[in-house]
Amino acid sequence: MTRLPFRTRAAHTFQREVGRLAAAFWVIPIAFILRVLMGYRIKDVAQVRARYRALLKESDHPLLICPNHLTMVDSAVVAWALGGSWWYLFHYSRMPWNLPEYNNYSSQLPTRLGAWLIKCIPVIRGGRREDVSRVIKRVQHLLSRGETALIFPEAGRSRSGRVEADAVAHAVGRILTSVPGCQPLCVYLRGDRQQTWSTVPARGDSFYIDFEVGEPHSDHSGMRRSRDFSRQIVDRLVGMEEEYFAGR
Repeated sequence: MTRLPFRTRAAHTFQREVGRLAAAFWVIPIAFILRVLMGYRIKDVAQVRARYRALLKESDHPLLICPNHLTMVDSAVVAWALGGSWWYLFHYSRMPWNLPEYNNYSSQLPTRLGAWLIKCIPVIRGGRREDVSRVIKRVQHLLSRGETALIFPEAGRSRSGRVEADAVAHAVGRILTSVPGCQPLCVYLRGDRQQTWSTVPARGDSFYIDFEVGEPHSDHSGMRRSRDFSRQIVDRLVGMEEEYFAGR
C-alpha cells in the first residue's frame, strides 16, 4: 500500500477531528431527520445493533461496509441502523467514511462543506483513472488507521430495483486486497415500500437489514484478484437479496 503524502494525511486528520468535535451537531440531527421527520424505522433495531457491536468486539480488523444501493441516502440509513447516533459520539472511528458522487452535491458551497464535515471523500464516477486511484489510496490509508469506510460494490444505484450482478465497482476489491486483514461487511438493506430505485425511500418506511462478514478468496493476483473479490461481494449481496424475498 502506497504511503500518502504528509499533506494529504494531515488534511484527513484535520477533517476527522473537526467532524468529531462537531459530531453532536450533525450526527444527532441526521438521526432526527431519519427517525422523526422522515418517520423511518429499522426492524429489530436493538438486535441489529447488538450483533454489530459484538462483531466489532470479536475482531479488530479494518472493516469495509459494502451495502446494496437503491437510494441516495442508503449510506446514512445503513450507518444509523448499525450504530445508532449516541453510540457514534463515543465510537467516532466507527462512523463510516463515505464516497459520494461529487456532482451530486458540488453545486453549492454549504453542501460541499457539509459533506466534508460528515466524513465524505468525493469521487467523480467515470473520472480520470489517476483521480479515482487517489481516492482509493485515501480510503486504504483510513482503513489502515482503524477507521471504518462504506463503499457500494455496485457501480451506482440499481435501476432494476434488485442487486445488479453485472454492475460491479472494482474499487471494492482493490481496497480489500491492499489493506492487510481488511474484512468486507456485506449489508443488505430494503424498505418494505421500496419497489425500485429512488432518490430517497418513501416517508414512513420500515427497513429490513441483515449483514455478514464476507470471506472472498482468489487464486489470482493483481487486478484479477481485485476483480474476483469485487465480484464475490456483489454475488453475496445477490444471495442475501434472494433470501430476503424468499422469506417474505
